[in-house]
Amino acid sequence: MKKNKIYFASDFHLGSPNIKESHKRERHIISWLTKIKKDAKAIYLAGDIFDFWFEYKKVVPKGFVRLLGKLAEMTDDGIKIYLFVGNHDLWASNYLIKEVGITIHYESKIIQEQGKKILISHGDNLGSGNYLYKYLRQIFTSKICQWAFSRLHPNLAFSLAHTWSNSSRKRHETPFISKEKETLFNYCQKQQKHKPIDYYIFGHRHIPLELQLENNGTYINLGDWINHNTYAVLEKGIVQLKKYAK
Repeated sequence: MKKNKIYFASDFHLGSPNIKESHKRERHIISWLTKIKKDAKAIYLAGDIFDFWFEYKKVVPKGFVRLLGKLAEMTDDGIKIYLFVGNHDLWASNYLIKEVGITIHYESKIIQEQGKKILISHGDNLGSGNYLYKYLRQIFTSKICQWAFSRLHPNLAFSLAHTWSNSSRKRHETPFISKEKETLFNYCQKQQKHKPIDYYIFGHRHIPLELQLENNGTYINLGDWINHNTYAVLEKGIVQLKKYAK
């Protein structure tokens, strides 16, 4: 079978709310990856794959080896896998690159596939508002902050991080009211006026959304795998939102 489909997914949040639920979700994700492996040319993961991720020099977070093994198997088979870091896994680094074969992006990127221009990002630092978070994000991504965090013992560091992570995630799980109230949708509308593209694909919002923009653009939010099990696929120049069920 020809491998020509491009897949997009985000917000697995493995580690939340507990190990039992995360392992159940991990198996569901692996089942999906196994299914799409036969026709996937590339997979774009739009952030928050883990509820928290930090790499010490010789220590990585415990757990989820099944997912890491599956992703490594797929990259070994020639499937390109890209991670656009989110606010929960923005400290992803060399381990995933060297051991799993993933390409990591720390900023938004426009790709061209099947004749379409597609902007991909987690989306947490885009759009207006939320200035306190954007300021804190600049601090978190600084080398000084990462060095200071690495001085903490992993038991303490991971406990603090998961407490912060749970609080942060809940702030983004608000219901959809209208497209005018969606920060990322408004961001895309402004972009379309100056540099129109075909698709904007984001994570972060935890709600699967497909909204039409000016100048024939489409805004897509990938939802999550906590409540929705949704993803998107580009086939024959069209991106469609889908739901995975065994």
